[in-house]
Order: sequence, then C-alpha cells, then structure tokens
Amino acid sequence: MKTPEILYSVKAQRGNVLRCKGWRQEVILRMLENNMENAEKPEELVIYGGIGKAARNWESYHAIVDSLKNLEDDETLVVQSGMPVAIFKTHKYAPTVVMATTNIMKADWPTFYDLQDKNLTMYANYTAAPWEYIGTQGVIQGTFETLSAIARLHYNDSLVGKILLTAGAGGMGGNQTRAMTMHGGVAILCDSNIEIINRRIEKGFIDVVVESFDKAVSLAKEKAEKGEAIGIAVVGNAADIFEEALEKNFLPDITTSMTPAHDPFAYLPANYTVEEAEALRKSDRDKYLVEARKTMVRELNALIKFLDLGVNSFEYGTSIRKECIDAGMDAKEAKRLPGFVAEYIRPLFCEGRGPFRWICMSGEAEDLRKIDDMILEKFSDDLLVTRWIKLAKEHIPIEALPARICYMGFGQRKKFALEVNDMIRKGELSGPVAFSRDNLDSGSIVNPTFESENMKDGGDLISDWPVLNGLLNAVGMCDLIALQANYSMGEAVHTGVTMIADGTEEADMRLEVAMTVDSGIGVIRHAQAGYETAKEVANGKGKLTNESIQVPLWWEPTATFGPKDVKKTSVLK
Repeated sequence: MKTPEILYSVKAQRGNVLRCKGWRQEVILRMLENNMENAEKPEELVIYGGIGKAARNWESYHAIVDSLKNLEDDETLVVQSGMPVAIFKTHKYAPTVVMATTNIMKADWPTFYDLQDKNLTMYANYTAAPWEYIGTQGVIQGTFETLSAIARLHYNDSLVGKILLTAGAGGMGGNQTRAMTMHGGVAILCDSNIEIINRRIEKGFIDVVVESFDKAVSLAKEKAEKGEAIGIAVVGNAADIFEEALEKNFLPDITTSMTPAHDPFAYLPANYTVEEAEALRKSDRDKYLVEARKTMVRELNALIKFLDLGVNSFEYGTSIRKECIDAGMDAKEAKRLPGFVAEYIRPLFCEGRGPFRWICMSGEAEDLRKIDDMILEKFSDDLLVTRWIKLAKEHIPIEALPARICYMGFGQRKKFALEVNDMIRKGELSGPVAFSRDNLDSGSIVNPTFESENMKDGGDLISDWPVLNGLLNAVGMCDLIALQANYSMGEAVHTGVTMIADGTEEADMRLEVAMTVDSGIGVIRHAQAGYETAKEVANGKGKLTNESIQVPLWWEPTATFGPKDVKKTSVLK
C-alpha cells in the first residue's frame, strides 16, 4: 500500500467553486478542512482535547476526502470511528454522512488504547470526529454564561474588579481568559506548555504571559483595583499553581479548571516537562496513568480547599472528580466540588438553549457580520442573545472559516436558520451556512458527571436521550449525524449534527424539521424530568416561542406495573 501524504497544515476552501457534486457534500468537506485548519496537531489528525481526532489515520482521511468529492446526492457515506467503511445508495433527503465513534462495550482507558493500537478505533472528543470544531471560541459562551450566573448570584450581576484563577489553555480551556475579560474582570490562567499559551495569545484569547505566579497575582490585583480587564497566563502545572496560591493566602473570587482530566493520558503530571511526559506516555502507560491521577487529586483537593475558604469553586466539565475517585479518593469528598451544569447552566437547557453555532462556508467575514446584524434586529427581545452577539462582534477573533456560537433556544433556532436560508436565497450572503452545536446542549448528551448530573428525576445515567436525538435528526434529514462516546472513557454518549442552509426550498424543509427536533428533544428530556420551565416550553408557554410539543404521557415517580399496583377502591361483585 502506498504511504499517504501527511499534511502539516490544511486550509478550508473558500468561495463558490465546488469540488464535489453538490453543496451538501462540499459543505461537509469544508467542515472537515475547517477542523484541520483549527487543529492543535494537524499532522497527527488531532483537533483538540489531547487525542480528539478528525480521522483514524491518514489513509482514512484521504479516503474520506475522495469519497465526499465523488458522492452523489442520493448516496450516504458511512464512517466508523474515523474510517470510511461504506457508501450506500439512499435518497436525496438522506444524510450525507452518518458516523459512530469510540462506542466501546465495557469501556475503560486500557481497553480503548489497546483497540486504538490495533487500528480499530479513535477518540471522538465532542466536535473533532464529526468535523464541527470552530476553534477556541466553540465553548466560550458556555464559560461566559457560567460566569454570568456567578455574577448574578454572588456579585450583584458584575464581575468588574473580580479575579478568576483557572488552568488549561488548550483548544477548549484557552477561551476562559477572554470570557472573563468580556465581563470586565481579570483572569489568571496557568498551563504547563508555553507553546499552547502562545497559540492562545496569537489567536487573541490571552492578553499577556508573565514569568511567575507572583507577577501574575501582582498584575491581576493592580488591574482589578482599577476595574480594568485583562487575561494573564503563567507557565505552571495546575496543582502546583493552585497549591502555591493557597500557601500564599491568595484567594481569587472564582476558581475552576479546564485541564484535560477527561483523558488522563493527555493530562500532564506534576514534575514532568512536556517532553518527559511524552516519553513516559510511550514507555510506560500504566505509570503515566498513576502519575497523572496523583496530580489530579492534588488539583481537586486544592479546588475543594478554595471552596471551603469561600471562593466560588466548581468543576468545569473536566471529569476530574470521576478520575480522582477512580484513583482512590473518597467519592463523597470528591463530589463536594459542584459541577457547573447543575450549579449554573441547567435553567438554560430547560429552554432548549445550548452552544448552537454556525459557520460561513464562503469564508467571508462580511457574511458573519450580516448574520450578526440580522440577529440583533430579529431577536431584539432576547437579552441573552443580543448581549452575547454585541460582545462577540467586538471581542471574538475569527479562526479559520468565520463562525459564531450563540445560546439560542427551542423555536429560535428554527426561526434563525430559515432567516439565514432566505438571506442566501436573496443573494445577501456569499455562500451556504452550516449549523452545528457542541456537547453542552440540552438533549444531545448523557454524562452523569457533567450535563446530566443531579437530574431532578434521578435519571443521570439514562442514555436513551442522545440516541433519540440522533434518530430524530435522521428523521429531520440532517446532513451529518454522529453517535459517539466522549469524555472520560465509558462516561458519556453524545450525538453530533450538522445542518446546511444553501438557499433552496429543500433546505427550508430540512431546517424546519431538523431545528425543531434537535432542540425539542432537549426540552422534552428536561420537562419529563420535572423541570417546570421545560414543561412550560413544551406546553407552548415558553418565553422564547409559543410553539408547543405534543406529550402523550408525563412521567411520574410511581406507576402501575401490574395488578398489585392497582388500588382497590371498590368491592368486587
């Protein structure tokens, strides 16, 4: 077999020249290329999150590209854990691509790595495998809205003069400094890898890197006292930096972390350089796991100590609590650190809100600006949306293809997508627009230590909901549907999706159904769990839309399972 070309950089195609047989195939190809343009390690097909990949290997990558270029409008490409395994003749309303990734029975990290070493699977992460990553900004509104909730609950709705201490400057965590400065506050972020920090500085998410923690604290206090915003980075391991802060009695206002604890082999243990850690990972995987988890326990204990000292401290979806429990930490103690969804974000899920996003396939920044302006006009009654769009226009840099993220909810997404499709039809935009979303959506994922933690009905572990989401997206004629395992191995199931607006009437039909079912199942998931806001939305009494969802039966904690459950209220005759 001929060795395929390894690409050290990929740039997504812009403009209106098609390499494929239709726009649906071309858009999916550009989404893949956009992933690679934003990749942390494109030469290894790693997009972000340590090992989250766009394709299993280079043979698979080139085969996917060739398949998309030659795919007919009535064919569907099937991708199994990053490898294209079949093309089926379907019909023109069928998905262009369906995929399943990292779905492993009895999953744990040793099992995964054994299967990966045999070239049988790869790690999906959330938006890497389904080609939906849009760079560091992909998670930034989630951070912004979490900080908004903290400001509202604890600081009279303002973070000006407040300091966030956090860790992790990778493809996800690097957003944290900018999210805090968008609130007018100060952020100190540590990361062990100066190259990753510099990448976030180049992208415009971190303002300055300083040579020591003391310098970071001094600068942070100076700016906070003046009410000025700044994002500060310092090189250092999270556990070391957090412990140093505690030893020196530095108490920030907020502490959290976005270190990659969900993948302990991507987590850098203390007292190891990046190069030393890489060598250990290759030579002794078992020792690496032990060393990484030792450092995680230190990091988690520091965050809990901050919590006990009155700092607003929380886990930001990293799985560090679960990994520390696996390492032998007392579960009750580990879980004293609250998760951010249950603590701050779930009310948004009840409205069908989540990290909805769109990508301008033309590559024209002007298309993004026009869409922003349309939102400010058409959704002027939604303060959450308009506040975010105004700030995003000012503060969020464009990475690769112009893209935006916005926490639109049930009803809004359909209205918005149809407006965008109409703008394309009228020639107001230069090309098609793709819609997708991240994992932190209301109905697309089950994760008992993250999105579905502490559900009101106790159904944290029920994984039917993302499966139903994927099935409904197929019914909704979505263009790409991905069912995958994510997060810490064996902990989460997630459905990824891409929907395309190309200005056609057919796109109107697809989008009307797809945008309804994709966020609608999230409303139902929370309504059936007993959240009153979600019930109001399902009944057509929501704040965002009067559209309702038919509900044949509402869940109750008790039910009739057989004759013994029937209350005898009369004497049998």
